[in-house]
Amino acid sequence: MDSPDPTDPIYRSDPYARDVSAKVVSHTDEGGIVLDKSNFYPTGGGQPGDSGWIDWDGHSLAIATTVKGDTGASVLVPAEPAQVPPIGAHVMQRLDWERRHKHMRVHTALHLLSVVIPLPVTGGSIGAGRGRLDFMMPEPPENRDALEAELNRLIDQDLVVSERWITDDDLDANPSLVKTMSVQPPRGNGRIRLVQIGEDAAPTDLQPCGGTHVARTGEIGRVLFGKIENKGKQNRRVNIALEI
Repeated sequence: MDSPDPTDPIYRSDPYARDVSAKVVSHTDEGGIVLDKSNFYPTGGGQPGDSGWIDWDGHSLAIATTVKGDTGASVLVPAEPAQVPPIGAHVMQRLDWERRHKHMRVHTALHLLSVVIPLPVTGGSIGAGRGRLDFMMPEPPENRDALEAELNRLIDQDLVVSERWITDDDLDANPSLVKTMSVQPPRGNGRIRLVQIGEDAAPTDLQPCGGTHVARTGEIGRVLFGKIENKGKQNRRVNIALEI
């Protein structure tokens, strides 16, 4: 199962799409806006929902965040109570690209962090310039600086980041692909997206993920380690930040 469904949301098929036209198909009871196609990523998998603006007929509405609706569609949440475009209106989505791109850089860096520290992941979070993974790590690492250097060495290799698709049965046959204990890949449509870093013959990392990532690791830039926090007898939290 090598290719994605052509009906995949734009943020997945083209994470670099910034300005995208669409049509309003519905409103939620809470005032959210659902479009027929969206480049706004909804909160999920530790990655925050996208923000930005939508424009129509001389109006502009700020979008504070994006969440996933009951059908899986992106629901754009206005920043404040205001006039929303009516159902059927044609709008232009304008992504807060600087914020999204930082999410993409951090998210990809966290994939590489799970390579540098090959331990089970118990949690994680992505921010605009910062992120963290929680590991099943009873003792702190002996050489924090060496881990930071290894992470940046992988980034500097400018590895290709790509995707492939497998079936639920394929994943069941290869359970080691799932690194995150706290979040399981979504199932139900018969296919699962894998994000791959590196070449097909010997990928540096390969794991299920529905988030957005940069196209090559060199785009991440230099990453700095922050605190390594004790989160209980078995867990350590490793914080990283983009060097901006």
